[in-house]
Amino acid sequence: MRLRRLGWAGLEIEAGDGRLVIDYVRDLSPLFTGWKSGEGLAAPSGKVTAALVSHLHRDHTDAAALADVLAPAAPVLRPAPGHGDDVDNVTTLPAEHELTLHRLAAEVVDPWSTREIGPFRATAVPAVDGLGDPQLNWVVEADGQRVFHGGDTMFHGYWWLIARRFSPFDAAFLPANGAVVDAPHLQPPSPLPAAMDPRQAAAAAEILDARYAVPMHYEAEQPDKIAGYVEVSDPEAEFRLHAGRRSRVLPVGEWLDLADTAGPSGTSPAQPI
Repeated sequence: MRLRRLGWAGLEIEAGDGRLVIDYVRDLSPLFTGWKSGEGLAAPSGKVTAALVSHLHRDHTDAAALADVLAPAAPVLRPAPGHGDDVDNVTTLPAEHELTLHRLAAEVVDPWSTREIGPFRATAVPAVDGLGDPQLNWVVEADGQRVFHGGDTMFHGYWWLIARRFSPFDAAFLPANGAVVDAPHLQPPSPLPAAMDPRQAAAAAEILDARYAVPMHYEAEQPDKIAGYVEVSDPEAEFRLHAGRRSRVLPVGEWLDLADTAGPSGTSPAQPI
């Protein structure tokens, strides 16, 4: 199995004749001010067998981008719609509309449910969204290897349940920007991170027993974000500090080939890079 970081929280996974993406986006203008299309992001390297979505915020679900790369009738596995009225769901409604507009084969899945897609076995696992919207994280298995993708979850108590069912992991891709969010529909605001910060991400990687812990959901150059979205100043350096030997900082567009490492028994520990 080979993994390629596509930028922000996007991930491409190759195994056999299959290609799967998680949280692949091409348009980050809802989050970045003055952002130019494709800037700081990579596109999948070929047609995609299936797409997994952690949640329906527009920096994680880009239906137009998915429509351009998915093979005909390829499934898009996603969490449930938001609860409540349109105000409650203001951050998920644009992506909901776009999934319908582009007529993607979207399928709502529940936590702990598993789908077999070509060479991949994908299991949705619990996550907690910092804005209160439904979110899933993903465990993907293929070629005898196992990968975790953490969307932009907060730290939570499900880590130990996930670890009991699936650990060890060959690689865990974890959000690390520790974003503090002050949104108009979430008042009064919280001063606490709405996504894991580097220390929390490193703790999750240890619980999951991940050989490679890869930070994501940050941009090294820190482009300007919308008002009310404040990140950790240097997620890469702080993640290396806390994750230690597990840390593997993967630049956008680069591959991590798990076939070049030992299996999930942990006999070949990752070295900091």
